[in-house]
Amino acid sequence: MKILKISFKNINSLRGEHEIDFTVEPFISSSLFAITGPTGSGKSTILDVISLAIYGKIPRIPGSRPISKTDIEKFGTILTRNQKEAIARVTYECKYGTFSSQWSISTNRNEKLRDNDMEIYDHQIQELITDKKSEVPEKNEQLIGLSYDQFIKAALLAQGEFAQFLKVTKKDRGALLEKITGTGIYRTIGQKIYEKNSLLNKDIEQQLHEIKILKDNLLADEVLEQKKADLKSKTEVQEKCNQEIEKLKRSLELKEEIQKKTKATGISKDEGNAAEKELKVFDSAHGAPLKQHEKVQDISDSLRSWDLLKKEIKNLNAEVSQVKKDIESNSERTATLIAEVSEFTHTATNSDNISENLNQFRTRIQDLLEKKKEKGIDYRLEKSKLDSELNAVGLSLNESNPDHSRKEIIQGIEETGNSIRTWKDKFEVSSSDEIEALKNKLQREYKITREASREYAVIEEKYKELKRNSVEYEKLQPHLKSLPAEIEKQKTQVNSGKTVLENLKLKRENQLLKASLEQHRHKLKDGEACPLCGSLDHPYAKYLPEKDDQLELEMKKVETQLEEQSRKLNIYVTNFSNYKKQAEELELKNKEINKDLQDIKTGFKEKFSELTEAENLRELEDRCDQLEKKLEELSEYAKAHSKLQHLKTSLPILEKLQAILQEGKLLKEKLDKLYTGKDIQQDVEQFQNRWISLVSELKNLNNHQEKLTQQVGEKEKQLQILEKELEQVLLEKGFASITTGFSALMPDAEVHRLRIERQQIEKRINDARASIKILKNQLEEFQKKDSNIKEEELREKLKDQNEQAQLVTETCKELDRLIKNHEHDLIKMNKLQEEIAEKEKQTRRWRMLNELIGDRTGNKFNDFAQDLTLSRLIKLANIRLQGLSDRYLIDKPTEEEDDGLVAIDEHMGGQRRSVKTLSGGETFILSLSMALALSDLASKNVEINSLFIDEGFGTLDPETLDQTLDTLEKLQAESSKTIGIISHVDSLKERISTQIKLSRNGQGYSSLKIS
Repeated sequence: MKILKISFKNINSLRGEHEIDFTVEPFISSSLFAITGPTGSGKSTILDVISLAIYGKIPRIPGSRPISKTDIEKFGTILTRNQKEAIARVTYECKYGTFSSQWSISTNRNEKLRDNDMEIYDHQIQELITDKKSEVPEKNEQLIGLSYDQFIKAALLAQGEFAQFLKVTKKDRGALLEKITGTGIYRTIGQKIYEKNSLLNKDIEQQLHEIKILKDNLLADEVLEQKKADLKSKTEVQEKCNQEIEKLKRSLELKEEIQKKTKATGISKDEGNAAEKELKVFDSAHGAPLKQHEKVQDISDSLRSWDLLKKEIKNLNAEVSQVKKDIESNSERTATLIAEVSEFTHTATNSDNISENLNQFRTRIQDLLEKKKEKGIDYRLEKSKLDSELNAVGLSLNESNPDHSRKEIIQGIEETGNSIRTWKDKFEVSSSDEIEALKNKLQREYKITREASREYAVIEEKYKELKRNSVEYEKLQPHLKSLPAEIEKQKTQVNSGKTVLENLKLKRENQLLKASLEQHRHKLKDGEACPLCGSLDHPYAKYLPEKDDQLELEMKKVETQLEEQSRKLNIYVTNFSNYKKQAEELELKNKEINKDLQDIKTGFKEKFSELTEAENLRELEDRCDQLEKKLEELSEYAKAHSKLQHLKTSLPILEKLQAILQEGKLLKEKLDKLYTGKDIQQDVEQFQNRWISLVSELKNLNNHQEKLTQQVGEKEKQLQILEKELEQVLLEKGFASITTGFSALMPDAEVHRLRIERQQIEKRINDARASIKILKNQLEEFQKKDSNIKEEELREKLKDQNEQAQLVTETCKELDRLIKNHEHDLIKMNKLQEEIAEKEKQTRRWRMLNELIGDRTGNKFNDFAQDLTLSRLIKLANIRLQGLSDRYLIDKPTEEEDDGLVAIDEHMGGQRRSVKTLSGGETFILSLSMALALSDLASKNVEINSLFIDEGFGTLDPETLDQTLDTLEKLQAESSKTIGIISHVDSLKERISTQIKLSRNGQGYSSLKIS
C-alpha cells in the first residue's frame, strides 16, 4: 500500500484547501521528506487526515468506534474554528488498484453539525464503490489488508511509546507491548480458559456435595426393613378402620333418607291440594265460554267463512272507488301531455296524431343536426389542414377574425418570395430536391473535412509530444555527462578516505601493540635483533614517546568526512541511475511516437487524398467553418422554400373554411328557432314513453274495474246462500242470530291453550297422588332396614373411627414417604455419579489447558505470548538497528539483570547494559528500530510503501542524526518507500531538502508550503 496524494480542507488549524501530491516533484526525486514547523502548527494533523480519511478515526481521540459529530463537539477538534465544512481525502495504491477514500462533515443553515459522510472511489472503473459511511472503513481494511490498529502501527510511527517500552519492568512491559501490538486476545483467552475450567469444576463440586448430602440422608438397611414391616401392619389396621367407617356412614345415610322421604311425602300432599284448588278456579273462570264454544264448534268453519266474505266484499267496494279516481287522474294527465306535444312540435296535436307528429318533428330536427354536424366535420378537417400548414411557418388561425389571418398569409408570401429569389441567385438551385441534394453533398464534404481535422490534430499533438520529450532529453544530457565524472571523483575521494582511515587505524593499533609489549621492551639490547621487527636499534627500549591524542581526533574527522563523501556518492549514483533511466524511457517513447506518427501520416494520406492541398490544421478548420456556414445558409434557403409552399397551400384552405363557417351559422339559426334542447331523440322518446304509459295505464284501469265489479257480485251471492244455511242451524242451537253465534266462537289457539292448561292442572293432581303412594312404600322399606341406634350415637362412633383412621393414615404416609425418599435418593445418587464421570471426561482437556495457560488474570498465557512477540520484535529490531548503528544490539534481560531491556555494546566486547543507562540519542536509535520492527511485524502480509515517523529526533546529536537519516535514506532507496519525518529540529531542514513546512499566523491558523 502506498499513499499517492493527501487532500484536505479546514482540518484543525489548517484552514482552507491543501494538497500533498507524492506523484509529482519534489517527491519523485526524493521520497524522504520532512514535515517541519513549530509546536502546535499542525504537523501531526497530516497524520490525522490520513487515518480520518481511511478509517474515520484519529489516534488522538480515544475509542474504537469512528468519530461522530458528538466527538467533534465534545473534543473541539478536526473542524477548523469558524468554518462550515471539513474534508479529508487520501488517494492510495494497493494490489487491487488505485482508490480515493474521503471523510467529510458540514454544518446546516442553523450552524449545527450534520452527520459525517464517507465514500470510496475506484479510479480504474471511475465510479464510487460505496458511499455508506458504515461500510467504508471495512472496505478500506479489505483493500489495504490492515486494520486501523495495524495501520497506525505499521505506517504512522511514534517513538514515545517505545522509549517508555525499553525501560519499564517486565510486568509493565507486557502490558505496554500488549497495548502497542494490540495482542490483548491472549490475556482474554487465558481468562476464558480459567473461567471455563472453574465453571466446570464448580458444577462437579456442587454435584459431589449433593451426593454427600443424599448419602447422609439414606436409611440404614435394618431401619429400612423395620419401616417396611411397620407400613404393612399399619396398612391392615387402616383397611379395618375404613370398613367400619363405611358401615357407619351407610347407617347415617339411611336415617337421612327416611327423613327426606317423610318430608317429600308432606310436600306432595301440599302440591296435590293446591292443584285441586287451582282446577276449581279454572272451571269458574273458563268453563261457561268453553261450553258455548263447544256448541258452535262443529260449524266454526262456516261462521269464519261468513265473516271473511263480509270483509272481502267491503275491501272490494273500497278498491272499486279507488280505480274510478285513478281513471279520472289518467284523463287529466293525458290532456296535459297533448298540450305539451303541441307546443313542442309547433303543430295541432290530438290523441290520434300525437305519435305521428312527434316522429315527423324528430326526423326534421335530426336532418338539421346531421347537416350541422357535417359542416362541423368539414370545418375541423379543413382547419386541421390549415393548422398543419400554418404551424410549419410559425402562424396560427385567428378564428374570431379569419380576415386578419388571410392578410398575414398574403404578407408572408410576398416577404418569403423576395428572400427566396436572393438564395436562388446565390446557390443556383430552385426546387426542393435540388436544395436537398446540394445540402447532402456539402454535409459529406463537411464530415470528411472535420474527421480529417481531428486526425490532423493527433498528428500535431504527436509532434508536440515529440518536441517536449526532446526538450526533457536535452535537459538530462548535462547531468548524464557531468555525473560520471562526479561519481568517479567521489569514488576516488571515498577510496582515499578509506585508505587514510585504514592507515590511521593501523597506526593506532601499532601504538596499542607497543604499549602491550612493555615487559619485552625492557629486555631489548642494542645490537641484538628485535623478535618482532628484527631491528638492531631500539630507541624506545627505556622510554616510550608520549601518547598521540591528536590521532584520535584525526580519525574521527576522517570518519566524518568519509561518511559525508559516501552519502554524496550514494546520492550521485542514485541520481545518475534515475536520469539514465529517464533518458532511456524518453528515447524509447520518442521511437514509439515516431513510428505511430509515420503510421498515422500514411493512413491520413490514403484516407483523405482529396484534401492534400491543406497544409496545416488551421486550413482544415477554416474549410470546416466555411462548409458549416454554407450549410447553415442552405438550411435557411430550404426553410424559406418550404415556408412559401406552406403559405401558398394555406390560402385556398382558409377561403374554403370561411365558406363552411358561414353555412354552419345559417343552419344553427334555423335549428335554434325550432328546437333548443340538447338531445332530440331523448326528448321525443320521453314524450312517447309518457303517452304509451298513459294509454296502457287507462286500459289496465278499465280492465281492473270490470274484474272488481264482477268479484263483488259473486261474493254477495255466496254470502246470501251461507247466511240462509247458518240461520237455521244456529236457531236450533239456541242462538238468535248469526252474529250471536259467531261471537260465541273462540279462536282455536285460545281454546287449545285453555284445554292444555286444564290438562296440566289435572296432571299435577294425578302426579301428586302417585308420588305420595311411592314415597309411602319407600319409607316403609327404609324403616324396616333402620337400626335402633340413635343418630347422635352413630355420629359419635363415626367421629372416633375417622380420628383413629386419620392417625393410622398419617403414619402410613410418613413411612411410605421415608421409603420412597430413600429409593429416590439412591436413583439420584447414581445419576449424579454418571454425570460426574461424563463431565470428568469433558473437563480433562480444559483442566490441562488451565494448568498450561489459564489463570484468573490471564497473565500466564499473555506473558508467554508477549514473550514470543517480544522475541520476534527484538529480532526484527536488531535487523533494523544494524542499519542505524553497529554498536548496539537489543536483548531480553536475564534473571540476574534489571527488568528493563538490555543493550549489548559491541564496541565494548559485548558488554550488557541496561537501556536505562543510555543517553537520549541512543535511546531514540533503539526505540526507532523497535518502531520500524513493529511496522514490519504489523505489515508482515502487506507491503507498506508509505511511512511517517513522529517524535524523538530532537534528542540526537548531529552525528547520530546524520547516521539515522543515512539509514532512512538507505531504507527509502532499497524499498522505494515514501518516508516522512515529523520534527521541529532545525538541522533536519539542512539535511532533508524536500520539506512540508507549516507555520502559524497571528489568528491561530496555520499555512502549508512544500519546497
